[in-house]
Amino acid sequence: MKTIAQQTIFGLALLVAPLGHAQPLDPEQQLHTFATCAGRLSAVMEHQWLFDGPASERTKQQRAAIIGLIAAVMPPDRGAEVLQWRIAAKVAQSALLTRATFNPDAPDAAWAQQQATRFTRECTGLLLS
Repeated sequence: MKTIAQQTIFGLALLVAPLGHAQPLDPEQQLHTFATCAGRLSAVMEHQWLFDGPASERTKQQRAAIIGLIAAVMPPDRGAEVLQWRIAAKVAQSALLTRATFNPDAPDAAWAQQQATRFTRECTGLLLS
């Protein structure tokens, strides 16, 4: 049980780590990056439904574009794995947004907001404006 918890925490830490763009991505990295971004943008869109409805429409379009990229690079037999990556990234991004919005500790809330904003920008930066 402890090992599973440690692996889960490590996995979530990877999901909230920056994607990084220093080197070109191989197809596997591309697929993981796009899946992670689709999950992150899903969380942002749902958060915006509560607090900034009009912004959610732009995020919805960006998310759709990322999903199109997933479809372009995903082999047919990887759907379940990609879905798992998307869900895990959505949960991690949602946790950051909740921490930023409802946290009484102002410095920690600001840190969470910075991280959530940075991760969102990394994903939207993959798209042409």
